[in-house]
Amino acid sequence: MSNAQSPFSSIESCLADLRAGKMVILTDDENRENEGDLVLPAEFATPEAITFMLQHALGYLCLSLPEQDCDRLELHPQSATNTTTRGTAFTVSIDLHPKYGGTTGVSAKERSKCIQMAIDPTRTAADFVRPGH
Repeated sequence: MSNAQSPFSSIESCLADLRAGKMVILTDDENRENEGDLVLPAEFATPEAITFMLQHALGYLCLSLPEQDCDRLELHPQSATNTTTRGTAFTVSIDLHPKYGGTTGVSAKERSKCIQMAIDPTRTAADFVRPGH
């Protein structure tokens, strides 16, 4: 924690935890969504970490990617017109291609492998199926 009076950790502490492969809870303002998100660098998204996130966060499992990676993977917007309140830039979802062991795409093991492949700059859209989870 940053000090004894704050219930929140410092940004520096959170960054150190993320670099060490630990999850942090990132909260927003009560006037926005008033929620917290479990955040973990993609390279540390093991099946165990994904299972924890799905069991305890109970929301979407999202992978944040820079625009150039979305282009490389041909990840287009889910909708031609984004009408969400916050303008969240969701793309079409992907799963691991069966040639790499993908079946339903639901298991933590498949989701982990899908994430690892998505962040691999040598992978292309052909390595995935869509829509996914």
